[in-house]
Amino acid sequence: KRTLKQRHFDVQLIGGIVLHQGKIAEMKTGEGKTLAATLPLYLNALEEKGCHLVTVNDYLARRDTVWMGQIYHALGLSVGCLNHEQSFLYDPEFKKPAEEKEKMRDELGGFYVVEYFLKPCTRKEAYLADITYGTNNEFGFDYLRDNMVYDLAQQAQRGFNYAIVDEVDSILIDEARTPLIISAPDTESSKWYEEFARIIPRLDSKTDYEIDEKMRAATLTESGINKIEKILGMGNIYEERGIKYLHHLEQSLKAEALFKRDRDYVVKDGQVIIVDEFTGRLMPGRRWSGGLHQAIEAKEGVQVLPESITLATITFQNYFRLYKKLAGMTGTAATSAEEFDKVYRLEVAIIPTNKPMIRKALPDRVYKTEEGKFQALVREIKERHEKGQPLLVGTTSIEKNEYLGK
Repeated sequence: KRTLKQRHFDVQLIGGIVLHQGKIAEMKTGEGKTLAATLPLYLNALEEKGCHLVTVNDYLARRDTVWMGQIYHALGLSVGCLNHEQSFLYDPEFKKPAEEKEKMRDELGGFYVVEYFLKPCTRKEAYLADITYGTNNEFGFDYLRDNMVYDLAQQAQRGFNYAIVDEVDSILIDEARTPLIISAPDTESSKWYEEFARIIPRLDSKTDYEIDEKMRAATLTESGINKIEKILGMGNIYEERGIKYLHHLEQSLKAEALFKRDRDYVVKDGQVIIVDEFTGRLMPGRRWSGGLHQAIEAKEGVQVLPESITLATITFQNYFRLYKKLAGMTGTAATSAEEFDKVYRLEVAIIPTNKPMIRKALPDRVYKTEEGKFQALVREIKERHEKGQPLLVGTTSIEKNEYLGK
């Protein structure tokens, strides 16, 4: 109350207790998870072994460091913040803004991030802070980089004491098996991809290959291999080109059949940029492994860059199991309670709302065609817009966002 002019509601205190116990707190949207997390973070930081708050994007990591940093600073704790290729320490005296901007930070903290109070520092200094905010990717990649250093003094992280994962169902279930990979260019990279990009479109999807949507795999049939041998003028592709050639060929097939432009990736400035399937955000600098990225580059007719070899990899599931104590918070945990228990041995506690819930959860509507669904959606948007009601519309791809936007 002395810093933010806010006092924890009783339900936020309950949420804090649940998080301290190493459980998952299901708190509805708008119930103040950010403020509730300050309670267990402060308590566990007193051990001086470090506490991590894992959030879903760089913006939230910065926002919460600046916003909640006031509380920790008043209590004598230091706060670090990890962003992509940047790290900061919260310092109330660093680039101190005019009084009205500081007031804006206090009143609009949830919507307005002020970066005046973030002092650049090394990665190691950010981890040596009592509390560190950052995204799941930053924590995971720093772990991989620490495993590749030649000297222990070069490591940034300092152990895995306690972590609270925000939007825990998204990170620990939806993205659980997403591998984080650090790779290096492979000097023996194949130059076959342009050739494949000409061959694959000539194959028949019904007879020449099989697609497994669930496993995201495409396999050539006997008929498909025969057709490729005929196109290349070969007798036996296995003997003349070998298994490695066929592996690259199947990656090109996968690129053609399973990966769609403006859904899985975009082409921007002559580069293929991956679209995060969970958040819809672009991930510049990331590349698919095993020759898949090269296959997509060849398919799109952009420059094919050298292939990569994997140097270090870990999944989020295995990374978060390293923590001595793990907790999480989200608005939707109860539906995944069984999975949290089986995989992570995490219990889910449903926290009541501070005031009776007035938001209505309406049932799903099912339409016969996609066109019909979009027409009904546009009608609904018009009606609500005329009433002056703001709307948030989410779709599954950039392509559909643009289509609806028109």
